[in-house]
Formats: sequence, structure tokens, C-alpha cells
Amino acid sequence: MLALLPNAAQAAQSYPDPQTITGQQIIHDPTVVKLKDGRYVAYSTGGIIGARLSSNRVDWSDEGNAFATPPSWWYEYNATGDPWAPDISYRDGRYWLYYAVSSWGTNHSAIGVATSDSGLPGTWTDHGKVFSSETGDSWNAIDPGIVRAGGRLWMSFGSYWTGIRMVELDPRTGKAITGATVHHLATRPDAPYAVEGPAVVKHGRHYYLLASYDACCSGVNSTYKIRVGRSTSVTGPYVDKDGKALLDGGGSLLLAGHGRFVGTGGESVFQDKGRDVLAYHYYDAEDNGTPKLGLNELSWGKDGWPAVS
Repeated sequence: MLALLPNAAQAAQSYPDPQTITGQQIIHDPTVVKLKDGRYVAYSTGGIIGARLSSNRVDWSDEGNAFATPPSWWYEYNATGDPWAPDISYRDGRYWLYYAVSSWGTNHSAIGVATSDSGLPGTWTDHGKVFSSETGDSWNAIDPGIVRAGGRLWMSFGSYWTGIRMVELDPRTGKAITGATVHHLATRPDAPYAVEGPAVVKHGRHYYLLASYDACCSGVNSTYKIRVGRSTSVTGPYVDKDGKALLDGGGSLLLAGHGRFVGTGGESVFQDKGRDVLAYHYYDAEDNGTPKLGLNELSWGKDGWPAVS
């Protein structure tokens, strides 16, 4: 049905479909990690950080939420205590869950952090704000992504408001260091600077910045796509395959909508059995634009650039 395929032009380039999954497939802005007990957990936007579990990365069950109730400070940023776009990682014997609280269309926003020994829903202890932004700032403190580099801890973040930024974190507290420099990693040449949801991955001697470009959250009318650039320094400058800086609107296309898989984005990357796996959501054109979980392994070419496989 043509009415369900507004992004048919995106299918001009061929992309592999996501791996087949079963069970609870509905998700938005997924972040995934393989737990110490061998299971996989995925957290996402929706609920009080919605949780999914799988024993095999194929069949997923709905496991409620990361938190039973929203921490009280969230209500400073929206009336419903609604969190967005989490990021899960493991270091120093604990799981760390970063997330954003904000309202649509404003950069009065904050990123928070919680820790857990098991990484399972219902076990998280919240530690409050990591970093925030106000309406006078030229960035938006949402969509966190954590990466370690050279023995230091960094957080990329950003959505519209001139794009993707990065700050250094104190590894002990997991929060932004006092007076942290706000590095600029990627933007678009035109307002509203529609790039968000960064994830930084180390491969070989390069750091790779993945980000979601264009518009999400509109079902089959979404135009999300994932672009990538790389740098030998975690703080940039990042350039695409053609050498164009991501600060000048560059970004090589990694994954776009194709067939029923519309508006691919909200991505993160996790490791499984030594392989990098891309997690993202797409809007299912054969199911009224319902957002669902996409998983594909990343392959790395001889030129060092990633491809979806």
C-alpha cells in the first residue's frame, strides 16, 4: 500500500533486514547488554524505562520497568516524570544506566544515572543528575551514550540545538567533572539541526560516532536514518568516508529505512561473543507503524568502516 510507504525512496540502496525476533518486539530507543548471568537485557524509552529480557537474543519478554516509581527530581523536567533514551554499560563491577528527562521541544533537560549489581529491572539505585542544559544553552542534554577512551570516561549526548556534544565524566561518580569542557562533535548546516542519539564505538585506532539524522516518532512518516563518522580522538574531529567533517554536515549513511523497516534509528551498540551488534528501532509499515526492535551485527571492512550485516 503506497500510503504505508512514504519513505520508499530510501530503499534505493539495499540494506539487510534485522534479525528475526519473537515475543515482545515493541521498543523505542533501545540499549542492550549481555548480563553476567548470560541473558540479554534491553532498556528503552517508554514506561519508567521499559525493560525486556532474552536468553538467546531472539525471544524477548516484557519485564516491566527499570524503576517502580520515578525519582522525585525527574518532575523538574516534565509533569509526568517521563524518562527517555537510556544507555546501559558495565564497569567497575556494576551496571550503569544513564537516561534523559525533558519535555518535547525544549532543552530544559537533564541526564541522570543509576547503578545496579545485576542490571535487572527493579534493582536500580538512582544517583541523580549527571549533566543538564537550560534554555540559554546551545545544546540539549538528552540521549546519553557512554564510552571509555585512554583510561578516561566520556559521555556523548545531544538532540537538535546544534547537534551532538561530549563531556568527560568522573569514573568514580559517573557524573560530569566539574567545569567539564563541552566538546562539539556533529551538527547540520541548517536549523533545526536534526541530529541526535549518539553512540561512540572504538574499533582499531578509530572512534566511530553513530547518530540518528532527520525525524523520529512519526510512525511510517518517520525519516530517521543512521549516519557515521570517525576520528582518532574520542572528542573529534569526526569525518565521513569522503573526508567531510560531521561539524560541516557530513556523515556516511550506515542504515536507512527499507521495505517495511521505516525510520531506522535510536541506535546503540553492544558486544556479544566478540562481535559488535547494532540495536535500533524501526517503525513497522506492515503493523501500522509500531516501533520494534532491530538487531544486526556490524561488520568492519578492510577500510575500517562499519557496515550492517
